[in-house]
Amino acid sequence: MAKLEDLAERVDRLVLRHQELKRSSALVEQQLQAVTAERDSLRSRLHAARARVDALLERLPAEAAPAASAAQKESPP
Repeated sequence: MAKLEDLAERVDRLVLRHQELKRSSALVEQQLQAVTAERDSLRSRLHAARARVDALLERLPAEAAPAASAAQKESPP
């Protein structure tokens, strides 16, 4: 009978641990979604900023454009 009680106790602990892990997994999933949304937002802002910079570079006078592109090639990304 003691073995059966020990087994039942172990099963109860496993069930509790399983529930804890499910809760932890749900929290991690929520955090992942939040970080993914933030990454996507930052990526979108970066693309918009690059587009604005490209538009400004296009507006530069013709003789300033080669100097600007040379400076752009020299500077690290």
